Amino acid sequence: MAHVILTVRDFAKAREFYGALLPYLGLTPVVDSPVYYYCVGGRTALGIRPAAGAHARESYSQERSGLHHLCFRARSREDVDGLYAFLQKHGAKIVHPPEEGAWAPGYYSVLFEDPDGIRLEANFVPGRGLLEPGARRGGE
Repeated sequence: MAHVILTVRDFAKAREFYGALLPYLGLTPVVDSPVYYYCVGGRTALGIRPAAGAHARESYSQERSGLHHLCFRARSREDVDGLYAFLQKHGAKIVHPPEEGAWAPGYYSVLFEDPDGIRLEANFVPGRGLLEPGARRGGE
């Protein structure tokens, strides 16, 4: 994936949140303006922009058509734990602390929300995950 752009209600709050989170995750800010914040890391990027007009009052919902959640890949379980500590320090809303999941063998993740309530996750999956020969998909 090349990039993801999120539209947010309160750009200033979101800019503060992502301005701490994305550099912590290793992304480098390349655009930082009053209406756009964009960071690049590795082979992907994430940006935020303010919602336009009447949409600025609309609440985010995972149940509506569009983005359900966004997941960042961690390099280790320790990275997931480190992010959890970072999120706690920065007062992020934690949906669930680091825990194992049945989505793939060794799946380990933390789930949290940005100031708009957009769900974000960071996970670690060892090896090739579901591409590993004989791996079972979660819920099977």
